[in-house]
Amino acid sequence: MPDDYASLLKRARGLVPEKVGTGERFVMPKADVLQEGKTTVVRNMAEVLDKLNRTRDHLVPILLRELGTAGSYDDGRLVLQGKVTEDALNQRLQKYVDTYVICGECGRPDTHLVKEERTTVVKCDACGAHRPVKAGPKKQAIKPEEAVVEGKTYEVMIEDQGKRGDGIARRDRYVIFVKGAVKGVVYNVKIEKVTGTLAFAGIVNQSNTQSTQAGR
Repeated sequence: MPDDYASLLKRARGLVPEKVGTGERFVMPKADVLQEGKTTVVRNMAEVLDKLNRTRDHLVPILLRELGTAGSYDDGRLVLQGKVTEDALNQRLQKYVDTYVICGECGRPDTHLVKEERTTVVKCDACGAHRPVKAGPKKQAIKPEEAVVEGKTYEVMIEDQGKRGDGIARRDRYVIFVKGAVKGVVYNVKIEKVTGTLAFAGIVNQSNTQSTQAGR
């Protein structure tokens, strides 16, 4: 005899869908660091990989790049060249977790990585959300300013006298020709033109500092 509506409703309410993910608050394991001579050893790297559910081939190269050092993974340990502090390691691990592990919607670590064309995507097994991994801004090398720049003023000592009477000063790799300058005197000069490693300048004013030779 078929069950009546009330029995079916009661049975349906008793069915609890299977829960995906741990549902527990994620706590990142701290790196267990040991200094051995000129190397730094992370002794619990296997535990970290297991907790994050990521492979060493993915995490280790990123961690080494972030730390700016070389290293190798062997038998559950990560050996780094040079001395790396525990704080520095844990900061880089937290950055990895935020970027490649934690779901942006539900905040759980129950995720996996997939490639969609050229983009790495974090897909959540708990809530179904997915997000692309955003690459951090590329660090641009800061180019140091040249020792001599057109339009700038420098204090220079006239070391020699040119054939045409110009004073000759040197600054780093540049030879500076200064109109009307006298050997042995210190001037503030403004660079008017730069050609290769040669610069041409005019006197702004004479510095109070002069060599003994000029004072005689």
